[in-house]
Amino acid sequence: MTSSAILPHAIEPVAELPIDAVLAEALLKSLAEYGEQLHGRRVWLACSGGRDSLALAALCVQLYRQGKLPFLPQLLHVNHGLQAASGAWAQHVANWAKAQNIPCRILQAQLNGRDEQAARQARYDAMRAQLNQDDVLLLAHHADDQAETVLMRLIQGAGVNGLSAMQPWRIQRQGAHRIALWRPWLTIKRATISAYAQRLKLPYIDDPTNDAGDNVRSGLRRDIMPILASYNSNVIDNIARSAQLLSDAQLIINAQASEDLQHTEVASLQLPPAQRVLDIDKLQKLPIYRQRQLLHHWLGQDEPLPTAKQLVDDVLSLSQRDDNDHQTALFWQGRKASYTIRRYRQQLYRLSSDWLKWLELPLAKQTQTLSNFTESNLIKADVQATGRQPVAINLRNEDKFAWQLKVLPNEVTQLLKSYEYKVKVTFAPLDRQQRIQTALASRPQSGKKLYQTLAIPSWLRESLVVVSVTFMNKESSKNEPLENDCPIELPILLLSPFESWALNAEQANISVDVKQLVAFINSHLTLHKTC
Repeated sequence: MTSSAILPHAIEPVAELPIDAVLAEALLKSLAEYGEQLHGRRVWLACSGGRDSLALAALCVQLYRQGKLPFLPQLLHVNHGLQAASGAWAQHVANWAKAQNIPCRILQAQLNGRDEQAARQARYDAMRAQLNQDDVLLLAHHADDQAETVLMRLIQGAGVNGLSAMQPWRIQRQGAHRIALWRPWLTIKRATISAYAQRLKLPYIDDPTNDAGDNVRSGLRRDIMPILASYNSNVIDNIARSAQLLSDAQLIINAQASEDLQHTEVASLQLPPAQRVLDIDKLQKLPIYRQRQLLHHWLGQDEPLPTAKQLVDDVLSLSQRDDNDHQTALFWQGRKASYTIRRYRQQLYRLSSDWLKWLELPLAKQTQTLSNFTESNLIKADVQATGRQPVAINLRNEDKFAWQLKVLPNEVTQLLKSYEYKVKVTFAPLDRQQRIQTALASRPQSGKKLYQTLAIPSWLRESLVVVSVTFMNKESSKNEPLENDCPIELPILLLSPFESWALNAEQANISVDVKQLVAFINSHLTLHKTC
């Protein structure tokens, strides 16, 4: 099957054909600039089969065969099935790559929508899934693309970050996965690439939708850029230069925002990317323009695209309100996740939807005998091996997060060595009517009152756990309490996923250092994202 969109040139090897000096100089200059970052990494080239990407692939083949490029990138073509000829285009790219003896992989993509933006996102998602950690994706974006991007962002009301447009080298993260995007041709005009493709008679795919004018980018390309060029023939170069200057300015802004963030974030409450917390008192000590930049930076962490100005303004207003106990919630749908922005007293929270769902999961009461951790049948291994294997008590371990007490049995052995008793530990959710007394309080309080006293936000109130201990006779095979008629059970600790409070436990003349138990449990608690 063929397609009328494919230029009717024969597929021929390009290695021995003339190289374009301007294009080669731009690629090799960028190679020199980012050579240290490229060293040892696998490089892929996103190849749609269009003029720009096929020209970049051809130049890489030529420079590699001449020994000027130290690697030959592998081509990645994504068939998203958006057009009837998509299958023919994918086969054409594979045939061209085979003629050049360059590796090529055809990927299938799942679209969430039928427009060009959906297709673009599907292509990137498919390629990211193919790339390993720290791989490099080589892209053929050029100065005309950059100018169109700047104008698009300007129309959308973007700030300095948006107007700095595409970067020649950018690290892109998705969760723990990290790749690099490399664009060596951002200073090259489309006309230079077109002339090179014509000289080589490249059989590239001329996608008719590129200039149809039915989306913002193609409309700017077809209708607006020619008018701007009639006023200034250097409009492409000038806009690209402005983008570079704005990129430099953005680096300065980012450095200032990062420094401000270090002074205003509440370190003890951070669980990136699920929960990020700012101290409002410290935020308000900054000049208002730095508050806006900091909020823009804070909100956009973990997301590939900048936040809208309206959201920043709304969050700023939220931080400035005097009634700091109100229940206002702001919602933001990012590219990677959805978020809720809440205020509780003098703190701002950015909470992911996954995290909030996890906090709603029920907590079950459970009991563990610490001495059991030293018994070999706990994990069906000998005692010596068991001592090296961490054993987890899961307070809540479902979906994407885990809240655990994680200990080594040998450590438990050392802890209990001086005790006359076996120790049973109970973990139970705090009941709203349950009365407990923290070590610093003058009297017991109900759970409902403790929420206010301990400043527990509403979304964390179902995640409070009371830790109690029961001391049992060591000699008894039935693990009987010390006093059968009156078991000695002491609440010693109140836990939240981020904080803990020692409780005022009366020890009933038991020669056990409860503070030692509290410290042991606290030091072995972990809260982490599992995926």
